[in-house]
Amino acid sequence: MDRPWLKFYEEGVPAHIEYPRIPLFRILEDTARDFPDLDAVVFQGRRIPYRELAGWTRDLASGLHRMGIRKGDRVAIMLPNCPQYIVAYYAILMIGGVVVNVNPMYVERELEFQLQDAGVRAIVAGRELLPRLEAVRAKIPLPSIILTDLEEHVQPSGGRARGTGKGPGIHEYADLLKRGEAEPPPRVSIDPDEVALLQYTGGTTGFSKGAMLTHYNLVSNVVQCVSWNVGAEKGKERMLAVLPFFHVYGMTVTLNEAIYLAATIILLPRFQVDDCLEAINRYQPTRFPGVPTMYIGIINHPRVKEYNISSIRVCSSGSAPMPVEALRKFEELTGAKISEGYGLTEASPVTHANPFSGKRKVGSIGLPRPDTDAKIVDLETGERDLPPGEAGELCIRGPQVMKGYWNRPEESARALRNGWLYTGDIARMDEEGYFYI
Repeated sequence: MDRPWLKFYEEGVPAHIEYPRIPLFRILEDTARDFPDLDAVVFQGRRIPYRELAGWTRDLASGLHRMGIRKGDRVAIMLPNCPQYIVAYYAILMIGGVVVNVNPMYVERELEFQLQDAGVRAIVAGRELLPRLEAVRAKIPLPSIILTDLEEHVQPSGGRARGTGKGPGIHEYADLLKRGEAEPPPRVSIDPDEVALLQYTGGTTGFSKGAMLTHYNLVSNVVQCVSWNVGAEKGKERMLAVLPFFHVYGMTVTLNEAIYLAATIILLPRFQVDDCLEAINRYQPTRFPGVPTMYIGIINHPRVKEYNISSIRVCSSGSAPMPVEALRKFEELTGAKISEGYGLTEASPVTHANPFSGKRKVGSIGLPRPDTDAKIVDLETGERDLPPGEAGELCIRGPQVMKGYWNRPEESARALRNGWLYTGDIARMDEEGYFYI
């Protein structure tokens, strides 16, 4: 097929990449091996080196296995951004489990649906969520609840100060870590084409669906993202992680990308402009993936000029169009480049972006990433390719595209046709291969 966008890739961005066929958790192991003493995470003033982060991950993986979690079991994480999220995420993957991301703001009804639909065996959650989880547990099977406190890895006593969780099937995160220290986690054979993550997407047809994203999907998307920013240096980046990890965008472009790059993750549990500016001023991040409301909140802050925010070099913006004036003002304030892009849960999620340098088109979602094909088809049949300038349904093909929807063969067949993901979004492509939603 014709790929006009390749001519507009900035120098150094490859058209094709050989993606490592590895389980996703290997990116943490490899980085901890190569950069053991580098700060992996900065959270509430505590610095956690990669050696320690990887050690906790192995301990929790062993603790989960001793608790009975086996390959293919779905384990949910219902946490804001905190070190325990990172540890649980890679620990579950390490023993062949499948991560199920859950929004901590979910009400009982949403929680019940997702946990039941995924067939979750265990959930790692904040202690304050226990009443909600107990209410759900009264209606559906939920064998194990693992409780933690936000300050678990900040204060030495952490969750242990609260004592062991009461009741059958209620476990303390701190106790699982301790139990896991006794022996290393088992070596589990994992095919990169096996499912790593069930990421639920707010379907346009009522109930949300679990997109089955494989280890290969997620590793490929991280490598695609890293290759887009030709100036990124392993072991030299600092990532401001304020996008929630439980959302696929934050999970890929802040968590997995940071770990792959051996970046220091400056971790914020939620976006508050003052906290964000304080963190930028104090820790000097080089990368700040976000959404337009975050960047707008910063430029509109009455005391923004009192903070040193000039360390930021690159920002990836998604989820909504960035107003032109806001983009220019943020770039003037920081000296950073904002790349607007597009993605969707079913594609791990990133598929398009504007170049950081070179030709950027404001209002466009940019160019397809390396090894990503995109086309526009007619809305009536979905079978006729449309020429540049005509609006139709956007279709995507690439290594980051999901395996299908969990337990929904009919919806999977509608979304995945002849190797293409039908996104449901109306778009057009111009003569130069830039796409517009």
